[in-house]
Amino acid sequence: MWLKFSKMHGLGNDFMVVDLVTQNGYIRSDKVAQLADRHLGVGFDQLLLVERPTRPDVDFRYRIFNADGSEVENCGNGARCFARFVYDQHLTGKRSIRVETATGIMQLQLTDDKDVVVDMGKPVLTPSQIPFTAPAFAAEYPVQVEGIGEVMIGAVSMGNPHAVLRVDDIDDAPVDHWGSLIEPHPAFPNKVNVGFMQVINPHEVRLRVFERGVGETLACGTGACAAVVSGQLRGWLEPGVKVTLPGGELWIDWDGDQGHVHMTGPATPVFEGRMNV
Repeated sequence: MWLKFSKMHGLGNDFMVVDLVTQNGYIRSDKVAQLADRHLGVGFDQLLLVERPTRPDVDFRYRIFNADGSEVENCGNGARCFARFVYDQHLTGKRSIRVETATGIMQLQLTDDKDVVVDMGKPVLTPSQIPFTAPAFAAEYPVQVEGIGEVMIGAVSMGNPHAVLRVDDIDDAPVDHWGSLIEPHPAFPNKVNVGFMQVINPHEVRLRVFERGVGETLACGTGACAAVVSGQLRGWLEPGVKVTLPGGELWIDWDGDQGHVHMTGPATPVFEGRMNV
């Protein structure tokens, strides 16, 4: 079975995007891992599937698979690529698009300069809903990690769980080592994405993210949102923050008080192809 696909990236966080609205097909989880291989496959951080919605008040259904074949709840960089893809491929003529995800409805808006504004919804801070094991909400939690010791984290879900650590210098942060130890921590029953944040000033941070099932990526949209929310809750940041990731810059706005988080950034097509699945 042959399927057309597009390769895209959001600040270097790269995706294979497949239209399952005008095409019929199914990609097994073991096949996802093969396709993700950067030597033997297409090569990507995540696979994005564009599907018909299951409810009448949205335009599409959005599904996301990590490079290891596991399905995940949300991806902000992927959402921007999703919006560009459905518009560029003429699956819709709308520039304001509602998509159905595993955790709810997401609003996407294409701008005149081809950036995409994503309404990421409200951050989830209640521990049991992240999910994270803690007796009650706190802006910061001490967590004992085997091989590291005690670390202070912020715990936030943006549709997927994030642990946010503050570091003095992002260039020297032990992202791979600490990320691989914190990701499977038993306090996070669904595992966790781990963000390492350096605060430059109240409106600017640098960030590196170790993603579940992937490892460090060049950018993570939900990770940028979670870092800003955590930074504001911990008193380090103010509304309106530029987040510089290895792949480029995102703008994150959160007014606090459980308002919606908005993320603005680019989405870039790379190439198109066909594959036999």
